[in-house]
Amino acid sequence: MAATSLTLAGFKGLRSDTLVVLRKEQPLTAKALADHFGLSANALRRHLTELVDAGLVVYRREIRGQGAPVFAYSLSDAGEALFPRAYIDPLVDALESLRAREGTEAVVELFRKRWDAMAEAAMPHLVTLPLHERAQLLAELLTAEGYMTEAIAEQNDGTTIRHHNCAVREIALRFPEVCSAEAEFIETVLGAPVERRAHLKDGCRACEYGAIGSAPSRATATLPLPVPETTQ
Repeated sequence: MAATSLTLAGFKGLRSDTLVVLRKEQPLTAKALADHFGLSANALRRHLTELVDAGLVVYRREIRGQGAPVFAYSLSDAGEALFPRAYIDPLVDALESLRAREGTEAVVELFRKRWDAMAEAAMPHLVTLPLHERAQLLAELLTAEGYMTEAIAEQNDGTTIRHHNCAVREIALRFPEVCSAEAEFIETVLGAPVERRAHLKDGCRACEYGAIGSAPSRATATLPLPVPETTQ
């Protein structure tokens, strides 16, 4: 039997929403998921059962506190595969060949050039914005690239950038150094120092970067403001 290629677009309504919530916050109990959607646990279990039967969700017994064991749900490997990946196995093989010929830094430089091109294209739209508005647009840009990114405002004019999905997961596992190029890109676009607080490849639920302060950035200082067009 030929393998069927699944995409998240093939799931609609509550089943699709459940997959997205699990991707962001797994593992979750049926009750926690039901509370998220404002439903009863029994109403949600039918949808979970369908996702388990489809091989997209798995569960395990957990003991939490003094109560009875509960079932905690998370995505299976097939469920994880529904979420965007920007690169495929042949590219990983090509990058391995590049590393063998020219070293790991050549692989990092390849990604750095791609991020630099994206930053150059984005900066005219972001350069005049305060930090959190810039972060919101950055999150939209990265989500379009498959990262499921959100920007969260913090106190003291800080902001958090959080990826719930890694669009280059397979590459990051084989070449963890490329994550440094991603961090440089985020810092350039935000125009503020960033620190990585969590990393998907280390088993965390998300990749998370914190940016502190809203002082004028080096990007703001070096990139010219867009010049309005004049009417002849």
